[in-house]
This record gives sequence, C-alpha cells and structure tokens, in this order.
Amino acid sequence: MRIVPIIVCAGLLAGCTFKGVPDPALSARDAEFMALVPDAEFDPHFARYEMNDPTHEPPGTIVVETKERQLYLVQPGGKALRYGVSVGDEAYGWTGWAIVDRKAEWPAWNPPAEMIKRWPHVHAMQGGPMNPLGARALYLSDHGKDTLYRIHGTNEPEKIGQAVSSGCIRMRNIDVVDLFNRVPVGATVIVR
Repeated sequence: MRIVPIIVCAGLLAGCTFKGVPDPALSARDAEFMALVPDAEFDPHFARYEMNDPTHEPPGTIVVETKERQLYLVQPGGKALRYGVSVGDEAYGWTGWAIVDRKAEWPAWNPPAEMIKRWPHVHAMQGGPMNPLGARALYLSDHGKDTLYRIHGTNEPEKIGQAVSSGCIRMRNIDVVDLFNRVPVGATVIVR
C-alpha cells in the first residue's frame, strides 16, 4: 500500500518549519555583476530558509556548522536563517570564534603570502564578478587581530556544499548579499 509511506512522510514534514526567504533587493551593479557569474545547478538542501534555531546561541550570532556545510544567522523568537556554504577542506579548515570586524561590497582580493606560496598562479585582483570573494565579504577578527578568514560570496557557486576553500566560508552571491544586509559590524561568528 502506497498510502502508508505518504502518510508517514506527511507526518514527518509537518514537524519541519522551513520557510523560504525572499531574495534581497539588488543594486544595478549587483545585478550586472551577478549576471556575469556562471550559472550552476543548485541543490535545494543548500537554499536559504528560515527555520527553528538549532544553535541555541543569542540572536544576531552567526554559526557555521562546517560538517553540515550550513551557516545560521540566529533570529529572535527561536528562529534562524540557514544558508548553504562551502568551507575549508581538511588541510585548511578553520574553527573558532571571531567577530565581524568590517564589511565590503565587491571587495578586492589580496591573497595571503602563504596562499601565494602554495598556488603561485593566484594574484591580487579588484572586486568584480570574477573575483573569488564575490559580491560581499565579512572580515573576521579575533581580539582585534585579523584572522585572514572571511565569509564571502563566490564566483564558483557550483561548489556550495563542498569542503574546497582555504578556510574561508563561501556563499552564493545572492545569499551573501542577504547576510551582509542583516549583520552589523561587531556580530559574533562561531565556526564549529
């Protein structure tokens, strides 16, 4: 009987409280630059949703669950916004606590010396659609010292949900714009 599995699935889904979140408004420059980033097949598991808060952290806190490849922005009332992310691979993964020290739109990229040593082909570049930092960047610091890690957009949206970065947290450009609009400088970031 097929009705039993359907009833069971419906019962399980009734407990889920996922709610889609509309895309943020974009400037003309955002729309123009984002149109130049290659389209990628998108796994809905990594879509932006409002849900019950699984982190138990105070509202305004950003929590990155590296194993889940999800970033949560804790909201008042026991809710959180969940975004799919790419994280650092095994060799370069970072966990810890930081604060958002500054924010930038279409930021320039200045790869650290250790990255250039590993990959001599990388070089600094101005902000734009081909820049690895994408549409926005949140710069993270620990007790006033730059961690060299960022939460940022990407020009490789097909890699969302993977462990591929050098430690930074990558988001789809539309998602990082949404997060950027919601998070103030000084917000706490926990990467676990």
